[in-house]
Amino acid sequence: MGIRATTETKLLDAADALLFSRGVVATPIDAITERAGVSAATLYRGYPSKEALLAAALRRRERAWRETWEHAVARAASPRERLLAVFTALDEFRHRPGAARWCAFLGTAAELPDPPADVAAAIRDDTDGFRRRLTELAEPIAGDEAAELAEEILLVVTGELAMRLRSPGRDGMTARRVAEALIDRR
Repeated sequence: MGIRATTETKLLDAADALLFSRGVVATPIDAITERAGVSAATLYRGYPSKEALLAAALRRRERAWRETWEHAVARAASPRERLLAVFTALDEFRHRPGAARWCAFLGTAAELPDPPADVAAAIRDDTDGFRRRLTELAEPIAGDEAAELAEEILLVVTGELAMRLRSPGRDGMTARRVAEALIDRR
């Protein structure tokens, strides 16, 4: 990377704030550089394109999300609560500074149906990681059906994230109750 860490942080902060609230397509690169307080030349020393910056912002957001989720899992007292901790983490993540209206990954996927390879990889890695971690957390509860339960809960999580666009103030309690019913039928 051809830029200092502080400059990179400024760029990623600006990209995160603008791309995931205004939208990827609607946000011009000059808005990002202006918010970051850097020149376009500086941005392009670190990132060859807006899409490369987007992929880096997505990867950073994924790391922040995973940290929030893992903290919620660590506080849970039982296998069932560890699996359901994803809903606690969703609410905590939404209330942190700089949170977006909904999922940055879903928003990016919706805006860019044929994304560049690095953006597609970031989206795919987030989804695969989400699925893998849910499966791990479901194993003590569902055994051989852990992957199926994880897929069902992933669908509930995705639906909850989409519903936040329609009802911005909603909490994750309805989604959590649906997930509890999915667990209880096992």
